[in-house]
Amino acid sequence: MGTMADVTQEQILTALAQVQDPEIRRPITELGMVDAVTIDDSTVTVRLLLTVEGCPLKDTLNRDITAAVGTVTSDHAVVVEMGVMTEEQRKAMREYLRGNRAEAEIPFTKPGSLTRVYAVASGKGGVGKSSLTVNLATAMALRGLKVGIIDADIYGHSIPDMFGLGDQRPTQVDDMIMPVPAIVGDDEKATPAIKVMSMGMLKPRREQVIAWRGPMLDRALVQMLSDVFWGDLDALFLDLPPGTGDMAISLGQHLPNAEFIVVTTPQQAAAQVAERSGTMASMMHQRVVGVVENMSHLVLPDGTKMEIFGSGGGETVATGLTQRLGYDVKLLAQVPLEETMREGGDSGKPIVISNPDSPAAKAIQAVADGLSGRSRGLAGMQLGLAPAGRL
Repeated sequence: MGTMADVTQEQILTALAQVQDPEIRRPITELGMVDAVTIDDSTVTVRLLLTVEGCPLKDTLNRDITAAVGTVTSDHAVVVEMGVMTEEQRKAMREYLRGNRAEAEIPFTKPGSLTRVYAVASGKGGVGKSSLTVNLATAMALRGLKVGIIDADIYGHSIPDMFGLGDQRPTQVDDMIMPVPAIVGDDEKATPAIKVMSMGMLKPRREQVIAWRGPMLDRALVQMLSDVFWGDLDALFLDLPPGTGDMAISLGQHLPNAEFIVVTTPQQAAAQVAERSGTMASMMHQRVVGVVENMSHLVLPDGTKMEIFGSGGGETVATGLTQRLGYDVKLLAQVPLEETMREGGDSGKPIVISNPDSPAAKAIQAVADGLSGRSRGLAGMQLGLAPAGRL
């Protein structure tokens, strides 16, 4: 601990470099948010520039800065003065974040991008696709990977609720949107927050109904891919609307390197419909990485399995797609039906956190491990070459 005489500006700035902006998740010193540090006999004053007026995370920043200065000196009171960045300072920050690329572009399609993009698709609604996406993403984050989720399900955007985010909105810094961080796990520092963007977050009011046609959906998807500052992600999940509509086509055009996970339930009727969404992905020259059968069975108290929705759907889809697509499409998991899975969706605590030893959580964890164990190398990735007759 320094005494009053020997506390230097340099020591304070080194300590402040440990403080991250809660949304951007970069040190405040790097972002140009620390405007000035003044030290007198009894006080250390840090002048902080917020990216936007009325930043909702003022209190967090205030607390973190006070704690950081406290690691250098216990003799000084800490005063945090809040200002707001000028247009020039914001522009400089945006350019720094984008690596000095001024214009928006989709970073995940760049040749050097090592982010695995997973589109979670199903033929029909009600198969638990969103809760599967949330739990897969959370399982990866718990392993220390940096994960983002785009809730591209226009009409049933339920992912923010499944993380307990309520009405949280992304912060907009001019034309750049900061995704909402969902904190998963008990130790904020150990587990990277999942970056979440939802169609619902782009609406003026939560209860407003979206009735968008193809071009509007396409624009919203591009906005969520290019205007949102995602940073360096290991994996990006897209929760797609059910079926094979406009969104699947847009995705094929804007994210040709996305890999599809097809979700079905065990009954044959669901399987036939699910197979279509895999076929659609292949028409857009995207790879189907595997099938997950959800709500596979219910384990009764005596240990017997009750197949409420019949059986074999996942196997049928995997076999059908393997034959149709000409490569091996695996059945990645059969996830049992569990009440805690539904409860987790309602309470904002995914089952892989709230009940990690349950059969459903273990099955999902195994899928996440299988996907994240595949290297972030370039092997098997699309090279962005489109056949002439493409849609």
